[in-house]
Amino acid sequence: MLRLLEDGADADREEVFRRDVRLWWSGLPDGLPDGLVEALARTVRRTSHREGLTLTLCVNYGGRAEIAAAARELSRDVADGGLRPSAVTAPLFARYLHQPALPDVDLLIRTGGDHRVSNFLPWQAAYAELVFLDTLWPDLDRRGLWQAVETYARRERRFGGLGERAAGQGRIEST
Repeated sequence: MLRLLEDGADADREEVFRRDVRLWWSGLPDGLPDGLVEALARTVRRTSHREGLTLTLCVNYGGRAEIAAAARELSRDVADGGLRPSAVTAPLFARYLHQPALPDVDLLIRTGGDHRVSNFLPWQAAYAELVFLDTLWPDLDRRGLWQAVETYARRERRFGGLGERAAGQGRIEST
């Protein structure tokens, strides 16, 4: 599978990369074949100017590992005196993640009938709407994707707050 990914990561051969697609890679190089790491890095460089769509490949990625690596880097900056602990905020911490510019996830579609996120983008998906499909990933088609988007569109996004529906509940009105 890694060999297929390495072969497909060539920006000049794959159709998706001939379009205006920028590739980002999130993950750790440790334990990956050198050729794959080089192919991913080369394609990230060669597509960095593109603006139509950003495709982020999570290869050798684990959310807990990403957060732990960010915490190590941040703690080094604090220990070196370049940063005060009181200056540490969530936006600052996010700058230490693998892909700091990766936006928060709005919709996370989990295929294959599993009802868990499996250590996938825990920081970025903190307020994502989750849609679980029984369809296996290779069989997901436009209809399944559209079904997930429609489900998402019907939801009220609250981002951790009460939202409009819940905000008025329990309020005492006087007349």
